[in-house]
Amino acid sequence: MAKILILIGGHLCTAPRPQKEADTLAQAGHDVILRGVWFDPELVKRDRVLIADKQWRFEPILDFQPQHRLENLSVRLKGRLSRELYQRFKIFSPELLGYGARAMPKAARQAKADLTIVHSEAGLWAGNQLLNEGYRVGVDFEDWFSEDLLPEARAHRHIAQLKTLENRLIRECKYCLTTSHVMAKVMANAYQAPKPTAIYNSFPWGERSQIDNQIKDRHNLDLPSVHWFSQTIGPGRGLELLFQALPYVSQPVEIHLRGNYPESSRQWLEPLIPNGWHNQLFIHPTVPNDELLSRIAEHDIGLALERNNISSRNLTVTNKFFQYLQAGLAVIATDTDGQKEVLSQHPQVGQLIPSQNPRALGDTINNLLVNPQKLNTMKKAALLAAQDELSWENHERTILELIEKTIAKLKSA
Repeated sequence: MAKILILIGGHLCTAPRPQKEADTLAQAGHDVILRGVWFDPELVKRDRVLIADKQWRFEPILDFQPQHRLENLSVRLKGRLSRELYQRFKIFSPELLGYGARAMPKAARQAKADLTIVHSEAGLWAGNQLLNEGYRVGVDFEDWFSEDLLPEARAHRHIAQLKTLENRLIRECKYCLTTSHVMAKVMANAYQAPKPTAIYNSFPWGERSQIDNQIKDRHNLDLPSVHWFSQTIGPGRGLELLFQALPYVSQPVEIHLRGNYPESSRQWLEPLIPNGWHNQLFIHPTVPNDELLSRIAEHDIGLALERNNISSRNLTVTNKFFQYLQAGLAVIATDTDGQKEVLSQHPQVGQLIPSQNPRALGDTINNLLVNPQKLNTMKKAALLAAQDELSWENHERTILELIEKTIAKLKSA
């Protein structure tokens, strides 16, 4: 069995895909270490709960909690300086990709793993450094980082550097994953490289045994409920489309949003809420990982309103899509290439709508609300898909076969 190091750029509880990867590899007998960065004391508590019964180990490579602030003051100062240098003179430094960028290669040197798997933008830079030093590196393109974000945000991004890093890692990493078949194909064509292995952001069917069957979100159980969630409530995540669609929704329904909701998000969101909807719209904070599925399962319809004018968002299939299925919700999804890929295989679990078409979203919600039999059929189909072809358990063999081939090739090189 091999020693495997997985590097992420933040908290464990905000990184479900690396968690599942670590579970799969450790259960197969590999010695797995997962390392990330700690910022928020509340999220640290969630991380500690997550690792309590795992077969793998988690250690922060940087800890920015208040009690460690002085220890990492130089890291913060370097990050601030790097941003100023880039804004003024377009000088690139790895701190632009995340505080953990320079700490990741150091962690890999200490671990001396048979394979180091990188996630996140900071991981791309770390992977490049480790390849330079002769280390064995794998990569998971959870996003196509150089093709992400809204146009106004991309104007201040280090796109050329990201493309250079992606180009090398997709070519040289034998263990190379991404989140959909269409993203794998497009990235391979863009870089004239071997196609990454597509592993969906699906979830283990066995987690459904943790559902608590409590009602904490909903207010009126006589009304159907629509649910949307993300790590953060803010622009560019499909909420603009939802609020534009609400005037077309003629059926009584509750709308539930979940995510981090700072004051800046509140100021952005409140003016978007149409008249008459304030009493039917409920906003919830994030919850610990072991509670999220229970809260999603309270609802009836899950919204996956990704934008198709952002290449990364267009090509991926997000965590929320698969968690809706795992929870047994019917899915309404915009017609991004990634979501079309899944719904073309499993059309019974939900319905595609044209992106940026509020009327289509409103009409689709109405159609499901006035046809409860159709809605229930979709919900049952969602559970069947999540149990079978779209379960994480169904992907584990692919990951294990790829890891064995990768390690064998690297050891024989």
